[in-house]
Amino acid sequence: MDKIISLDQLDLVNGQYSYADYLTWKFEQTVELIKGKILPMAVPSRKHQDISRELNGKFYEHFKRHDCRFYAAPFDVRLYDQRKSAQANKDVFSVVQPDICIICDLQKLDDRGCLGAPDLVVEILSPGNSSKEMKTKKLLYEENEISEYWIFDPEHETAFQFHLTETGVYSPATIYVNDDILDCVIFPDLKINMKDIFRLDAE
Repeated sequence: MDKIISLDQLDLVNGQYSYADYLTWKFEQTVELIKGKILPMAVPSRKHQDISRELNGKFYEHFKRHDCRFYAAPFDVRLYDQRKSAQANKDVFSVVQPDICIICDLQKLDDRGCLGAPDLVVEILSPGNSSKEMKTKKLLYEENEISEYWIFDPEHETAFQFHLTETGVYSPATIYVNDDILDCVIFPDLKINMKDIFRLDAE
């Protein structure tokens, strides 16, 4: 097989790839795999980076007092497709790089990242990836029983919060704007002031 050194060598429409394939690719562009399909990642905007920096600061201060670990992208999270993984002896067909993730079961961590579902995942939208985060990834995270999922929208200075209900599906989105306080469901002592994240008092 030819060495894969360019994304152009892969079939983005009809190709089906696994984590084993992902490890052999030698191109620089960052991609994710969702159920075997390649999704190129958008280049983060400056505002995306600003929001990530503020959230990372909040998480650092909070989780340095906890046994849970938090990681920022680039950080591979390998998730199972319930149907394909069962058919293929637990091969991994989804590899995502959340902007931030919190993992409390430290046995899921290895030198390559996280194998299995984090407890909390945070994604920050970039131009071109809104539908991926809002729909495709939400379904994947729900299927893998990630307990809580936040989406930050830099353009509209808004956050959406989902948490897993007793029926195994995500709750309707709780929407935060302006100087609302985002109350984490699974970590009740974690509270995020939207004003701090979006710097709404900045000129």
